[in-house]
Amino acid sequence: MKNQKKQTPLRLVKQDYAGQAIYAFIDSQNVNLAIKDQGWALDFARFKIYLKDKYHVSKAYLFIGLIPGNQKLYDFLKKAGYILFFKPTLEIKDGKTNKIKGNVDAELVLHSMIEYPNYDKAIIVTGDGDFYCLVEYLLQKNKLLRVIIPNITKYSRLFYKFNPYLAFMNNLKNKLEHKKREASLRHESLQLSSHRNNINIPKIKKKSSTKNV
Repeated sequence: MKNQKKQTPLRLVKQDYAGQAIYAFIDSQNVNLAIKDQGWALDFARFKIYLKDKYHVSKAYLFIGLIPGNQKLYDFLKKAGYILFFKPTLEIKDGKTNKIKGNVDAELVLHSMIEYPNYDKAIIVTGDGDFYCLVEYLLQKNKLLRVIIPNITKYSRLFYKFNPYLAFMNNLKNKLEHKKREASLRHESLQLSSHRNNINIPKIKKKSSTKNV
C-alpha cells in the first residue's frame, strides 16, 4: 500500500495590498439573511466603507435580485458606491405564501471571471458553498484575498479547508449595524421583507417645525 502524501496546511501570507486592485464580489441575499439571523441589520453603506478601509477594495460588486418597486433600494446601494448586477426573479407559490426566488450564484461567478484580468486580488463575500470552486480557483491562481462569511455558526463546511483565508462578520455588529440616528436628519428603516431584499435604506424625514405664538 502506497503512502499517501499529507496535504500541506494552507498558510496566509501577510502582504501590503495598498496600491493593488482589490475587487469584492458580494452575494447580497446570503449576507443580508445571515446577518438578520443574528438579530441585527447590516448597514450596507458602512460595509462599503469598511471594505475600502480594511482591505483597500476599489470596486465592490453587489449581486441582487431584480424586483419591481425596489428602485429606492437600488438607488441607495449605487449611491453607497456599489456596482450592481441584477438577477431576474421568479415568484413561486409555497403553500399560502408567495416566495421570490433569484439566486445570483451564476452571475457572481461569471462576472468574477469577466473582471479577472482587472484585479490583483478578490474578496468573495458569502457563506454559500456553491462558490467553493470559484474560491479554490482564485486561491490556485494566487488571486484570493479573503472569503468574508456573514455568520460563523452557519456556513458551508466546504470552506473549512480555506480557514486561513476566512474572515467573519459576527464581531462587526458595533461597526456595521444599521442604527437609527437621532440628529438633525431622522432615519428609519425601509423594510422590504416580503421581497427578501430587505436591506435597510436610510429614509430621510424633514424635521417638523413649530412657530412661536
